Amino acid sequence: MIAYIFIAFIVIICIQFIYYIFIFGTFAFFKNKPTKNQFNQPVSVLICAKNEAENLKKNIPFFINQNYPIFELVLINDSSNDNTLEVMKQFKKESSISIKIVNNQFWEGKKHALTQGIKAASYEHLLFSDADCKPLSKNWITEMTNNFNSQYKIILGFGNYKKIKKSILNKLIRFETLLTAIQYFSYAKIGIPYMGVGRNLAYTKSLFVSVNGFAKHMKIKSGDDDLFINQTATKKNTTICYSQDSYTESTPKTTFKSWIRQKRRHISTAFYYKPIHKYLLTVFYSSQVLFWILGTILLCNLYKWPMVGFLIFIRFLFLYIAIGFSAKKLNETDLLLLIPFYEIFLIFIQMFIFIKNLISKPTHW
Repeated sequence: MIAYIFIAFIVIICIQFIYYIFIFGTFAFFKNKPTKNQFNQPVSVLICAKNEAENLKKNIPFFINQNYPIFELVLINDSSNDNTLEVMKQFKKESSISIKIVNNQFWEGKKHALTQGIKAASYEHLLFSDADCKPLSKNWITEMTNNFNSQYKIILGFGNYKKIKKSILNKLIRFETLLTAIQYFSYAKIGIPYMGVGRNLAYTKSLFVSVNGFAKHMKIKSGDDDLFINQTATKKNTTICYSQDSYTESTPKTTFKSWIRQKRRHISTAFYYKPIHKYLLTVFYSSQVLFWILGTILLCNLYKWPMVGFLIFIRFLFLYIAIGFSAKKLNETDLLLLIPFYEIFLIFIQMFIFIKNLISKPTHW
């Protein structure tokens, strides 16, 4: 029996090698060339907010002060019961740029609110972020939209989380965000894009209209970003943007309970991905789980332990190479030291969330 476990362990190592080197390596080892395209068409920046008055006060100035010739800000109030709408009106009154306010009071859900905002947008090219986010550069609009051209209609960006010193939870959140970014950037690079994040995402209005917006998954509370990209993104119409001036930054959750609630919502949409994406994501997650289970069994039984130890070393070597190069690109190198701990923790958290979502579906956005 133990011999079969050893053979299975070798197979798992090979699967992990394929993922980390041949799939994730397409992003990790990719040398970004400065785009020669000088996009100068007007842009609509859309921000949807639900009870986000305080975050709007802090973050909207970063969007208003962008170095871009012509853009408008579309602020969407999604049935807030705080003074979100009043804050939006105040910015509209005081700002020198064009600000539109969309007040969604009759339709429940972020997708309905965003649909109204997109309809109200004046321009063809749409750039999305969230109320709890801010662009880290005044050139954010320029960096993201420079990737638009006659071929690319979808731009996948990177939204990181603010670093908090001496916080294990913060590092876990950022590592999960890093690993997710590595995956969706890498899958886009190999021609099978599967998701993006609403914190930093761009696409064209005509693309949204051509697929009837969120109609295919309107009944699903979440997925205004990843399900829409999963539905519409192709090898030909999608590209990525990860230059440092293109980043947005969000304030992370500060309690495990609130973070798990957020992740339940995010993970729930994966059930509706295309079969190829679900297959690839499932195989990767399963190979992570089996690596730790089978490796532990073999080491506890001291079965060919020198060979097992060597295989474990090789696995972590190519893992650190792929994640290390990617972390350097995305300015997250402080996470590298404790990767094994973060990996184990995320495996258990994702398993817990998966089981919990099977029992009861999250109902909020």
